[in-house]
Amino acid sequence: MILDNDKIFRICNRLAYQIIEESDESDYIFLVGIKEKGFEIAEIIEKQIISFSKRKVNLYSIEIEKNNDSNSIKFNHKLSKNCLIFLIDDVLNTGKTLFKCVNYFFNIGLENIKTIVLIDRDHKKFPVNVDIKGVSLSTNFEDTVRIISEKKKLRAELV
Repeated sequence: MILDNDKIFRICNRLAYQIIEESDESDYIFLVGIKEKGFEIAEIIEKQIISFSKRKVNLYSIEIEKNNDSNSIKFNHKLSKNCLIFLIDDVLNTGKTLFKCVNYFFNIGLENIKTIVLIDRDHKKFPVNVDIKGVSLSTNFEDTVRIISEKKKLRAELV
């Protein structure tokens, strides 16, 4: 096990503070979690932002078919082109999922996107930049890092 539920919670707490600092000029914070696990991380962050900030948080999910090379993305919300969104994922492996999602938002005209990952593995194949990361993890390329959810508790494991 790499991270237990308590460590993930503490990291999400720090990420929430960083999001508040990054969005200092706005009354609204827009979080977009990449389904499934990225959205679960975004839900934790949302609760923490609400608990120690007066900002309104809008939480959305985006779904991408990861095993399909088509650009099949489901996002059923309208966002203002000048709003700042925080795109959240659990683990950055190759960067493909995050790249496709950033590209989607760029193509619909959003001007300000910040990317957040819980775990950055530094094995990027796609040109994607992570603005805020919970932890960096040096692993072998063949290793797999998974976020596992059981009974509303998360843990990160190296498989």
